[in-house]
Amino acid sequence: ENLPPTRDNDVKVQVRACALSWIDTKLLSEIKLEKELLPVGREISGVVLEVGRKVTFFQPDDEVVGILPLDSEESGLCEVVLVHEHYLVRKPEKVCWVEAAGTVRDGVRAYTALHYLSQVSPGKTVLVMDGASPFGTIAIQLAQHRGAKVISTAYCLEDKQYLERLRPPVARVIDVSNGKIDVAESCLEETGGLGVDIVLDAGVKLYSAEDESTSKSQLLPHKHDIITLLGVGGHWITTEKNLQLDPPDSHSLFLKGATVSFLNDEIWNLSNIQQGKYLYILLTIPILEDIMEKLSSGIFRPQLDEPIPLYEAKVSMEIVQKNQARKRQVIQF
Repeated sequence: ENLPPTRDNDVKVQVRACALSWIDTKLLSEIKLEKELLPVGREISGVVLEVGRKVTFFQPDDEVVGILPLDSEESGLCEVVLVHEHYLVRKPEKVCWVEAAGTVRDGVRAYTALHYLSQVSPGKTVLVMDGASPFGTIAIQLAQHRGAKVISTAYCLEDKQYLERLRPPVARVIDVSNGKIDVAESCLEETGGLGVDIVLDAGVKLYSAEDESTSKSQLLPHKHDIITLLGVGGHWITTEKNLQLDPPDSHSLFLKGATVSFLNDEIWNLSNIQQGKYLYILLTIPILEDIMEKLSSGIFRPQLDEPIPLYEAKVSMEIVQKNQARKRQVIQF
């Protein structure tokens, strides 16, 4: 209601689907974007209704998909939103609204991890922790498409069965649900003792078992296990923002010539806020276009829940914010 006039570079979009993602309130407070009320839902797909006079990429009736910026004042859970043209790309005709909105963020994360942080290539071995998660699924499919051999961990029997059904098949599924399987040992066995080239973790155990509180953290590998299973020149891509490496850990990584990179899928947005739109245009637009192309050609097959009506958005978002959703939640208008 009461949308401001469309500015020169704005695109007015009628939203058809909006995916729900966890909101990192700590990050927002660190970059001074925390507010009393935060807009919910940033991954959208929809139809262009109107364009500003300087917009060159789109015209009315185009079908688009994109990610609203971190500092967006608007929620994607609106019938109509105004978006700067640099945050959108065209949606392929064959891709449905829900799949487009539900894949775009996990696609950006997978490309950030496997393309920019580790340069996955044919013949490399990639370990994807929690491969049955929405992000894990896309990461596996991207790694396989680039010719890599993929090993994955499963946290329960249902996840294990899901991963075993994937085509092309995963080289090995390591079921860690009972806590008795040694991930490092399994990976070294699978690679003939050479170790894994790239590891994408889903969190790591930083302390000894008695210090860990939740059952989920009990299933996570210890940081020493990851360092052990890394091969020479390996890349460890971590989602653990508070990772602490002790001198012996650093020494092991040094002996292997291995690297540790932090996976923050908001870096494109942060660089945009810090340095203007140049970096965002240069790096993110080709990623978004490539994600849509792979979705259209069937290379990406996302892990999505059934589409959710708008009136259930509040309940769904509460589940997402508590990290209890095992499939990507997408609101359909």
